[in-house]
Amino acid sequence: MSGQVLDRVDHPPTGVDEDPGGFDLRAPDGTRYRVDLTTEVLDPHNPLLAGHLAARRVVAFVSPTVDRLHGHRLRAYLEAHTGPGQWTLHVIRTGEHHKTLAAAERVCALAKADGLDRHGVMLAVGGGIVADVVGFAASIYARGVRYVKVNTTLVGQVDVGVGVKTGVNALQTKNMFGAYHPAHASLNDPAFLRTLPHREIRCGLAEIVKMAVILDGDLFRTLEEHPDAFRRPGGDGELETYVLRTSMRLMMEELCPNLQEHELARLVDFGHTFSPVVETAGGHRLEHGEAVAVDMALSAHLARLLGLADEETCARVVGLLRRIGLPVFDPGTCTPGLMTQALRASWQRRGRKLHLVVPTTIGKAAFVRELEDVPGDVLEAALRDLAADGERGDA
Repeated sequence: MSGQVLDRVDHPPTGVDEDPGGFDLRAPDGTRYRVDLTTEVLDPHNPLLAGHLAARRVVAFVSPTVDRLHGHRLRAYLEAHTGPGQWTLHVIRTGEHHKTLAAAERVCALAKADGLDRHGVMLAVGGGIVADVVGFAASIYARGVRYVKVNTTLVGQVDVGVGVKTGVNALQTKNMFGAYHPAHASLNDPAFLRTLPHREIRCGLAEIVKMAVILDGDLFRTLEEHPDAFRRPGGDGELETYVLRTSMRLMMEELCPNLQEHELARLVDFGHTFSPVVETAGGHRLEHGEAVAVDMALSAHLARLLGLADEETCARVVGLLRRIGLPVFDPGTCTPGLMTQALRASWQRRGRKLHLVVPTTIGKAAFVRELEDVPGDVLEAALRDLAADGERGDA
């Protein structure tokens, strides 16, 4: 080795880089992935998806709704870009009741029957549940195979589609089984959002409000001015592009340094302390985004009562959720008993620390670290105030 000069290897810096076509993430642990933004992803003349499939064996999975709306285009695309007999497509059931270990096992069984090997690709085209189930199946199939997701819902594009978590519900607990398994590619096409019912758009907006409250006052003010974003006639212009890209960037930047959640205190858990119980105890009567909205409203009232946020901040958070059309109170689950149960479940899940995220002002948030920092009388007062908000919303 004497006299030799060894070249130093420079690794790209960690963080999130944005370009016109999407976002690149490099985490401190070396994990790298990209989220693409494109138009007409299923047009045979768009090579983006085909490039990620790379002539591999493809087993595709779609929801019944996606199959009805886009299945013919997806089949035509796969026919145009893969060899004869190199792809199959299956329709899988969606809804939280079908987000189970049995569903992931069925995906694996279908893939095995179709001859998927370690070099093949599972392709998930749909919303967050399809991505979660297929992603988890890909993480355990033959100890891990590639998967590609094409995100067709707003929740999928700003939340599930930009992270690395996969999972299914089990043991009466949301996402009890799961894995950190980055997608080989995650593709977002805003054109899909035009086919969504307004309820699905509102659920996606709940996740966007979450990011605005904790990190970006400008985004929050934009939503206050345009609570009908993504639901306006012809609403796929500059406003929607700004909201979509900003939400994606904020989420990826917040996830990047703690991608596998070694640190259990996470700002992106705003709206995700009470919501799992609101969902499960309510028999999934509320969609995920609706339960998150109820959670954010309750957390805002707790912040006010604990002296961490002023009246105006609480009123703006709750007011925006109501203007979007999201629920801020659920009589069937927003009871002192169930919400205390939710606090204890989060405390246990987060390493016996509560880490409840609450807004301090618009664009900033803090943690309530200990379970005893949320006294029972304060929780009950917050629920009473929340019920009053819900009644005003019904009036």
